[in-house]
Amino acid sequence: MCTLDSMPHPSEHKAVGRPLTGEEAEELAETLKALASPGRLRLLTELVGGERTVERLAAAAELSVSATSHHLRLLRSLRLVRARRDGRHVIYTLHDHHLGDLLAAVRHHREHVHPPAPVELPEGTTESTP
Repeated sequence: MCTLDSMPHPSEHKAVGRPLTGEEAEELAETLKALASPGRLRLLTELVGGERTVERLAAAAELSVSATSHHLRLLRSLRLVRARRDGRHVIYTLHDHHLGDLLAAVRHHREHVHPPAPVELPEGTTESTP
């Protein structure tokens, strides 16, 4: 059984293909809206690498500290990130592993539907085959 302080075990998750209730669809749409911001995506992607301060996140996402804090407030309200105090710094991390998995799936999907352009070889060279 899952407690308030723990994440559900994978066996506690419901089937992904089940019908969405109206309430669940609304909540998922809010989450997807939050992910529809390039700045927030950059912040979340930076957090895949582990805990970060607001200042470090701002630098990595090329955002002001103020804009970063604003984005992080929204992400916290949706339980996409967690925060803890460390002295005068606030340290952020992804709320759980599902977010890293979701970001990876979205990036992999993009790579699948937008593969890199083939590399042009200079004239006179041939591709070697193993």
